[in-house]
Amino acid sequence: MLKVAIIGVGTRGVKCFGNMLKNRKDCKIAALMDTNPVRLRLAAELYDNPPTYTDLNEMLEKESLDCAIITTPDAEHESCAVTVLNHGVNVLIDKPLATSAKGCQNIIDAMKKSGKVAMMGFNLRHHPVLKKMKELIDEGVLGKIFLMENREFYDGGRTYMSRWNGRKSYSGGLWNHKGSHDFDIFNWFLNFPKPVKVAAFSGMNVFRPENIPFELEDGIPVGPRCRDCHYLKNGVCKAGFQEEFEEWGDEAVKHDGYIKDSCMYMSDLSTHDNGFAMVEYENGARVSHMECFVCGMSDRIYTIAGDKATAQISLHNRSIRITDRWEKSSMTYEIADTDGGHGGADPKLLDDFLATVRGERENKSTLEQGMISTSIAEAAELSKEENRVVFLRK
Repeated sequence: MLKVAIIGVGTRGVKCFGNMLKNRKDCKIAALMDTNPVRLRLAAELYDNPPTYTDLNEMLEKESLDCAIITTPDAEHESCAVTVLNHGVNVLIDKPLATSAKGCQNIIDAMKKSGKVAMMGFNLRHHPVLKKMKELIDEGVLGKIFLMENREFYDGGRTYMSRWNGRKSYSGGLWNHKGSHDFDIFNWFLNFPKPVKVAAFSGMNVFRPENIPFELEDGIPVGPRCRDCHYLKNGVCKAGFQEEFEEWGDEAVKHDGYIKDSCMYMSDLSTHDNGFAMVEYENGARVSHMECFVCGMSDRIYTIAGDKATAQISLHNRSIRITDRWEKSSMTYEIADTDGGHGGADPKLLDDFLATVRGERENKSTLEQGMISTSIAEAAELSKEENRVVFLRK
């Protein structure tokens, strides 16, 4: 029975990992840590009230833990992971590893010193569609891959524009918070060649005050929170949150000021709502990643070109189509639905981590790989800011 702590009891920590751990027979939630006591109390009530802490060091000193799962905002990953490893506890760090390559290296140094398991939470590697694609690539079905692109569409944008994710100081930017998934998949498919240059173009074209998609009434402002917004309550606004979030309600806000349902059009956003990032690798392969948070659909769509065949993938449709270069014939793989978040990927990620902690599997989602993804993301943010191609050092 592994004793697991969750660090950061937001949506990812509780509604994903917390709920999965609750239903397992081989481990238990031994402690919860968050700086907000209201969210801690509400989370603890869901899991038979394990010990709760607002101080990470105190938790690690008082509790005998086998492992910890870090699901804090990205800017806290470095300090939390280093502290956990310095206390000799195995750790799963939800993507991204950190908000800078330097931060990643600090975590890697702590891991090496501790000798403990430290795994990246790249759940997309466990998505059944992408796992099948990886198998086909490794079998040589596509031949030598020289070009890949993916286009990610996110319906509504509210998850990334209404809460902390839209503030670069918390996330390192959306190329890091969101794109780290996708850069890792490119790296994984290509068997981790060294990225050598990055260029990115992105901006905030839509989620700006002048683009509010309805007429304002005289003297009645928008927002600032969805729960208080006149236009959402009266059905005029279709973009905001409809739900009530007790764990982010007024009582919780008093402790840290964090608001999860701020107006997307009126918030102090410092990321992008659309963009392209391109990477070239030392082996000559090139990739392109697109993010669009302004649309009426959600999907990740990939094209992978090899010298034998081309693959077209849709995660929403759970399909892979392989078209032979010479014969022009096609083969389509339809991947069955599986239970669990992110298309069935989240439970597989947790399985993998716990088995690795027990020594039953090799860690194949390493911090070094996480650092490559964050390095690409950091370079993409710099490219956009300075309007130039960024070369990654050897």
